[in-house]
Amino acid sequence: MATNQGAAASKAPTGAELGRGWFEHSPFARELGLELVSMDPDRAEVRLPYRAELATVADVVHGGAISALIDTTAALAAWSGHDPAQGTRWGTVSMTVNFEGAATGQDLVAAAEVRRRGKSVSFVSVTIKDADGGRIAQSLITYRLG
Repeated sequence: MATNQGAAASKAPTGAELGRGWFEHSPFARELGLELVSMDPDRAEVRLPYRAELATVADVVHGGAISALIDTTAALAAWSGHDPAQGTRWGTVSMTVNFEGAATGQDLVAAAEVRRRGKSVSFVSVTIKDADGGRIAQSLITYRLG
């Protein structure tokens, strides 16, 4: 008697699908207004549209909002190249952020790339740019996924 196990196995979600699902259903990402621009294996790009509620003073975007953008984009990059068969326990282990300029009254875009993927830890670099292409921040995230 033939079974349909191959079809069932092929329907298991990929890491990218799990990451996208998490992002689309995240109340925090929705509250920030984050928009997924692109996601490819080991890469992700996310936009943070500017709005006055994200400012710390005048029209300067709060570093906490920028850090949340960084963390979210790094997680998507890590998930995008992950094999869920290796496990699905996840979380940020560490994060360094170097702010290089003020983000003033513009949308921001984070571009993340997995630089090295280990058995359960990935090292992800993230660059934040404003709408004019100016660098706002650079970050390194250590992300556990496995």
